[in-house]
Amino acid sequence: MTNAESLGLTILVLSVVVMLAALSNRVSERLRVPAPFIFLVCSAAASDALPVLNRRVPVSLVEQVVTVALVVVLFDGGLGIGWRRFRGAVAPIVTLGVVGTVLTTGAVALLSHYVCDLGWRTSLVLGAALAPTDPAVVFSVLGRREVTGRTGTVLEGESGANDPVGISLMVALLGASGSIGQQAGHVVVTFVEQMTVGVAVGVGGGFALLWFMRKVSLPAAGLHPVRALAGAMAIYGVATVAHGSGFLAVLVAGVLIGDATMPYRLEIRQVFGALSSLAEIVVFIALGLTVGLRTLADGWAWLIGLVLAVLLAVVVRPLLVGPLLLPVRMRAGERGFVLWAGLKGAVPILLGAFAITSGVPDAQRIYEIIFMVVAFSVLVQGGSVGWAARKLGVPMRTTPSTPWTFGVRLPHEPSSTLHVIEAGSDADGATLEDLVINGDMWVSAALRGGHLLPMAPDTVVRAGDEVLLLRQPAEPDDAQDPPRD
Repeated sequence: MTNAESLGLTILVLSVVVMLAALSNRVSERLRVPAPFIFLVCSAAASDALPVLNRRVPVSLVEQVVTVALVVVLFDGGLGIGWRRFRGAVAPIVTLGVVGTVLTTGAVALLSHYVCDLGWRTSLVLGAALAPTDPAVVFSVLGRREVTGRTGTVLEGESGANDPVGISLMVALLGASGSIGQQAGHVVVTFVEQMTVGVAVGVGGGFALLWFMRKVSLPAAGLHPVRALAGAMAIYGVATVAHGSGFLAVLVAGVLIGDATMPYRLEIRQVFGALSSLAEIVVFIALGLTVGLRTLADGWAWLIGLVLAVLLAVVVRPLLVGPLLLPVRMRAGERGFVLWAGLKGAVPILLGAFAITSGVPDAQRIYEIIFMVVAFSVLVQGGSVGWAARKLGVPMRTTPSTPWTFGVRLPHEPSSTLHVIEAGSDADGATLEDLVINGDMWVSAALRGGHLLPMAPDTVVRAGDEVLLLRQPAEPDDAQDPPRD
């Protein structure tokens, strides 16, 4: 087989795998099994059936792939949260993301040592690896159901915030040496440095990238998402080189940019959403290929993983993270849902790879334990998220599939507002003509149940209808300003 044929075969196999992974979401809906669990088990079974796959996918490669994937996922998560939503829930997000992660790390380390009889070094590494949760997995298992209100914001924000914290703790632990006191001091100093530099670079990089996207025009619309992706990667690189948390910097930058006005904002969000979905698929397939199902029995990794997974879900998180939610204005059912929906995913995989590439003793066993915890979390907790939301009275709405869109391009940014007509309001029962104010605003579109309403002056809007109002765009002060959506 020639090199060209070998490359062609590799591309063919990879494309088929990705297409099947994309279709697995339909299978997961029928079987009521989360799609990430299917990726994990199928790729692990493939590595057992074809050992050559395991040999060709070293853990060091997984570490690099997951790092890039996580940068995309965290930046997309930050864009989805935005500054307005984050500001409204900043206290619980920061408390859960920092304090909750540190407490969980300590609790898992104690349980690993005293319950599972593991050494202190192994226990601490496991604690740091298993503390973070994963927003991509949470909303993957929810499918087309969206958690509304403060609960969704807290879940997304906590998962995004505790990822960089867990990674920083792991980096500090792996670099510690000397006496116990020296190691503890190193961990504290390194952790504070990682957090401080990460926030500073994230804020500075976020504002710089936003300014760049607003002020510097590009010749093609397709280049704008590429520039945003390159900017996110650059922010990660700068923070990492400066000995900070690149992941935290990317998340902070995404939050600052998320709901800001910028050209081609919709296209950027769409591209990052697609890349984030692809990153999730790649991460779980990569983990499965580096763990053989037959080797899980060695050293009782499967049993230790199951014990830690159960204790994390029903003991550690409710007892340690639960009290941190008490000051938050949430119903008891919403607090319970946040505690149950703290799923494990890509970050524990990355941290397990860190342990192996850093030469930590018993690292392969740690990696296999993490596999079991992630598999349990995705299958058991993830599979019951919808049921838990119904039982706990958490408001959720099903987002309908809307594959078609329409729009126009304008040279300058219009002033637009999307209104959802509320029951009992002055607009409920009004005509489209009644909604126009002083002649400087007009109705661009009106929808009811996903269908367009006639654009006639006497068309009556009702509660639940969506109305897009536009104002005449103002002329820009600077002729160099780029065109915006």
